[in-house]
Amino acid sequence: MTDTLKVTTRELRPRSVRTNLRKEGKVLGVVYGYKVESTPVAFEEMALRKILREHGDNALIELNIDGKKVNTLVHGTEVDPFTNTYKHVEFMAVKMDEATEVEADVTLVGDAKGVKEGGFLSQALYKVTVSATPANIPERIELDVSELGIGDSLTVADIPENKDYEILSEGDLQIASVNEPVAVEEEETEGEEASAPEKSTKASTDETTESSEKE
Repeated sequence: MTDTLKVTTRELRPRSVRTNLRKEGKVLGVVYGYKVESTPVAFEEMALRKILREHGDNALIELNIDGKKVNTLVHGTEVDPFTNTYKHVEFMAVKMDEATEVEADVTLVGDAKGVKEGGFLSQALYKVTVSATPANIPERIELDVSELGIGDSLTVADIPENKDYEILSEGDLQIASVNEPVAVEEEETEGEEASAPEKSTKASTDETTESSEKE
């Protein structure tokens, strides 16, 4: 599915143009790639966030640049660390019948039987590299962990094959495992820990007093 994002072309100079666009709540960006010369653009931030929230970071986005429709992927973002708003976004124009490499999120699904037995589920890998044409890039890759018992694990090689994309990450990379519960040793009571030092201190005091009286 292709989502449409409305963008407008912008001038690079003077600097006040960029400042005014940001004051209007616009995000600055650039489009480049397949049959597209590097083109500065501006757009509404919430419109892009809505697309990525609904369809993931690898959403196929159609831009209309001066009447020309361009299919793109978000190739890079610059985010303000204090406000978490976009400062700049790079859109890469893509050829629809040509495979491209991207990272796809891995989502664990199901309730591992090992967890029901007292173990805990751990995920070590959250993204894998895939190769696919732009229209077939997965929003996410689901991996069923229902049959994992305590001590069992799943690797990239356990991801089911899919005709729409090819997994490029190494097959022996571990994605998830169910580990044994951590044994907790019983601690001594505070009363028992405190009683011995108190007796020792009292005995030492008595001995000091007795020694002083003899002198």
